[in-house]
Amino acid sequence: MTTPTVINFEQPTMWRQQGKQLLAGSSSSSSSTRRLASHPSSRRLATASPVAPVAPVAPASSSHRVVVVGAGTAGLSISHQLLRTGKFGSRDLAVVDPSTWHHYQPGWTLVGGGLKNKEDLRRKTDDLMDPTRLRLYKSGVATVAPGESSVALRDGTTLNYEHLVVAPGLSLDYGAIDGLADALRDPGSAVSTIYSYDTCDKAFRNVEKLRTGTAIFTQPAGVIKCAGAPQKVMWLALDYWRRAGLYSYPYYPLEDEDAAKPSATAAAAAAPAAKMIHVSYATGLPAMFAVPKYAAKLEELRRERGVEGLFQHDLVAVKGNKATFARPDGAAATSVTRHFDLLHVTPKMGPPGFIRESSIGNDAGYVDVDDHTLRHKRFPNIWSAGDASSLPTSKTAAAVTAEAPVLVRNLTRALDGLGPDASYDGYTSCPLLTEYGKVLLAEFKYGGEPKETFDNWLGIDQAVPRRAFYHLKKDFFPWVYYASLVKGTWGGPKGWIN
Repeated sequence: MTTPTVINFEQPTMWRQQGKQLLAGSSSSSSSTRRLASHPSSRRLATASPVAPVAPVAPASSSHRVVVVGAGTAGLSISHQLLRTGKFGSRDLAVVDPSTWHHYQPGWTLVGGGLKNKEDLRRKTDDLMDPTRLRLYKSGVATVAPGESSVALRDGTTLNYEHLVVAPGLSLDYGAIDGLADALRDPGSAVSTIYSYDTCDKAFRNVEKLRTGTAIFTQPAGVIKCAGAPQKVMWLALDYWRRAGLYSYPYYPLEDEDAAKPSATAAAAAAPAAKMIHVSYATGLPAMFAVPKYAAKLEELRRERGVEGLFQHDLVAVKGNKATFARPDGAAATSVTRHFDLLHVTPKMGPPGFIRESSIGNDAGYVDVDDHTLRHKRFPNIWSAGDASSLPTSKTAAAVTAEAPVLVRNLTRALDGLGPDASYDGYTSCPLLTEYGKVLLAEFKYGGEPKETFDNWLGIDQAVPRRAFYHLKKDFFPWVYYASLVKGTWGGPKGWIN
């Protein structure tokens, strides 16, 4: 697989300014189109590796005070925060995960936009774990026996626990869309997804190759991780084609984006006779985003930029260059088929089957925990955070920064025979790329209520895409993820955790 072109933009001087002046000024656009450079990014993620790898544990029967299922964002953050409480000895904490590699998955959007190389966004799982105080079991989970407080692993090992944290993340269900798996495996196909390490760079290669025709970007009905990512990659592709002269926004002048909106007649006269590339956003949802404040801004951008909105269109099949979408009951047609020259697909997703099979899940298969304490509703020594939990909020790494401290606090109190006193309010965040150099920074909590960090600090409206937010997404978040978040020392808007 070839290495994708990497797009690198000149760092603005405003990035070095401080506070409100930086953020308030960053919404303005440069009138000159920046050149796209096809050379690797000079910025590499900073991380420190332990001096020795974590030794895998041989099949046996073992007991631990806490067993954490999953070494993803939630599993690693929680494991290390538990260690930092000082309440656990060298064999008290165990982590279960078969993965060789840990991926910074939010960065795959950047790969799909040509801004990062995927190889730079992964680390060996062993290297991210404390080698002396965490016991790593490199196997998957077969089943959980909550009545017996035990976990059976696929390699035959049985683990007994006092408390269990279930954080295995979500699984991609390629088979739920007929023909998708074969299309993704074909290196020459026009079908890709940024939701997989194997194909996130294919997404940008397909964008580079397209010169004319129809590009469709999809988002399924139902729960997915990082619900903003399906349109992030679309906005970057659209901006790439605009800069290459292959796409024109139909309403605003290309190089004067701060100008007043012209009349319909003037816009029609200024627009080219035909766009070389037609862009459609096909989503199983009824709106551009789940939070009304940000949905309104994204709908405004969609209309301004001439993107066709196919709402409540849920992709069910891919065959050749045809995509078929299911429509909701009551629609004029039960299905719609569209031709495409480029198709970016967000697969359907769901929690691992062992959750439902082990009776610790709700009807949808997610670990059935209290929305605020993160404690299981039926089994008081089981906890969950991250994507596989039933928490009714957007599933992001940012959510974990708020969930993990609450879970750790309440779990350690339970070990002391005390009730929970920490409460999670549903905080999550989606830094939504709207073009190269701009990000809309959505932050919200339960009920779709905005909870904006920079609004609270500086009175900044985060629904306005800004360059400063772009550098948080592109530069700071990838760095702090490996330098701090997975080590249990990053608390998101609250900063570093002692």
